[in-house]
Amino acid sequence: MADEQKFIEDGLQRSQIDEFFADELGRAGYGGMDIAKTPMGTQIVLKAEKPGMVIGKGGKNIRKVSSELEERFGMDDPQIDVQEVDEPDLNAQIVADRLANALERGWYFRKAGHTTIDRMMEAGALGAEIVLSGRSLARVRASRSSTVATSSTTVSPPRPSSTRARASP
Repeated sequence: MADEQKFIEDGLQRSQIDEFFADELGRAGYGGMDIAKTPMGTQIVLKAEKPGMVIGKGGKNIRKVSSELEERFGMDDPQIDVQEVDEPDLNAQIVADRLANALERGWYFRKAGHTTIDRMMEAGALGAEIVLSGRSLARVRASRSSTVATSSTTVSPPRPSSTRARASP
């Protein structure tokens, strides 16, 4: 029972840290994180569209974030590494933030959704789906492009090839 409780607490703390980073580093194009506990402390790898904004002038911003992690989450010596996202249009979190900003700025929802999908497909995505819903839309709007596998998609098994040999005339 103790192991299960530990997994739940770790998952809860991980999601709280992720929300903290999303709030603090949203303007820098925060795209996710990886956490690894090591004997020397906690290793955190941040993915961002603009790593310079995450680090700040002279490392000021990263030191502030590091000290707040120690205070809020009780981490001892968090070691933060910042990596630039290779292709931001293929990172779901960055794309979702951009889409939300476009909608907040007053873009028409259909135009914003289709423009976002077009950018993702040009970046090399094999398929994408965007589902917009809310009070202002009055119903759910979904946009898909190319191949998107969902839980409701059924895949038929391949047909067995014929094993009969044919005689040539």
